[in-house]
Amino acid sequence: MSNLLTYKNYTGSVEYSAEDEVFYGKIEFITDTVLYEGRSVEELKKNFQEAVEDYIEACEDMGKKPQKPFKGKILARIDPELHKKAALASLQRRVSLNKFVENAIRHEIESLI
Repeated sequence: MSNLLTYKNYTGSVEYSAEDEVFYGKIEFITDTVLYEGRSVEELKKNFQEAVEDYIEACEDMGKKPQKPFKGKILARIDPELHKKAALASLQRRVSLNKFVENAIRHEIESLI
């Protein structure tokens, strides 16, 4: 089960409010805040897709790029002992710590697929 929607390379979150009896979410990974909701899964999907279309159109009208690009930089705080072990492991493998972390993330993602 996934709490994500995808459409035209955009990702949207899915939440449920029992109090309001409505599904809701927002387009993720963009600089703006774009929300949508629906009383059924079908309505939520439809409204998400319409929100994406409206967002793309609004960005075009304003002459701006629609998605916040990923820059390839991650700031992560980890346990100092784990940091030391990763640095030692990267040294043993003769790769930079950045490359070691990139490979570890890639390995974890590929294990999910």
